[in-house]
Amino acid sequence: MASWRGDAGIALLTPRPDRRPPDAAAIQDQLAALTRRGVRRAVTSALANREQDGFLAAGFEVQERLHLLTHDLDTIPGVQTDVTLRRGRRSDRDGVLAVDHRAFDPFWRLDAGGLRDAIDATPSSRYRVAVSPEVVGYAVWGRANERGYLQRLAVDPGRHRQGIGTALVADGLTWLRRHRVQKVAVNTQEGNTVAVAAYHALGFRSEPEGLTVLAIDLPGLP
Repeated sequence: MASWRGDAGIALLTPRPDRRPPDAAAIQDQLAALTRRGVRRAVTSALANREQDGFLAAGFEVQERLHLLTHDLDTIPGVQTDVTLRRGRRSDRDGVLAVDHRAFDPFWRLDAGGLRDAIDATPSSRYRVAVSPEVVGYAVWGRANERGYLQRLAVDPGRHRQGIGTALVADGLTWLRRHRVQKVAVNTQEGNTVAVAAYHALGFRSEPEGLTVLAIDLPGLP
């Protein structure tokens, strides 16, 4: 359990992938403990259908539905852009977060802790920035065994259609293929048709089953 986007009043609940999904009783025990700590709201990570039953039975409701897309690394897109890609540095943090805030709705924006969590979410990661000369985009990729994950991709809205996102995706796919990754996954909001179309153009395919973020408001202690 972690905080959501650095807000200590909102808890992020993430089921362990190597264990059975928690049942309603276990979740209600966790919610009671969170209430005693003064947490006012709990939000889940993006859940597959098989992971949701216990949360729904415990009173959670749908916060957001997500598309799940995958890439088999069969074709890596060509790149035409005048920006420079390099490893992300600590000094890039403010520029990266500024781009992130311009690219995403408030619920999905990262703070410094969220950025760090995205980078640390998998055993191996690749954190790249696009500069021109200021930060105009960034990507965080993760790798766990033969699975790859596009944890975060953001391009400054004022620099769309300049090949920046394509360059960041091609860079990450090349890194994953070099490490013999078999499949890469990314998710995006169900209503974000622009992002879905962009991912399709980059070789990602929509999976028939999407993901869901659930949430619940917790009663305050008397």
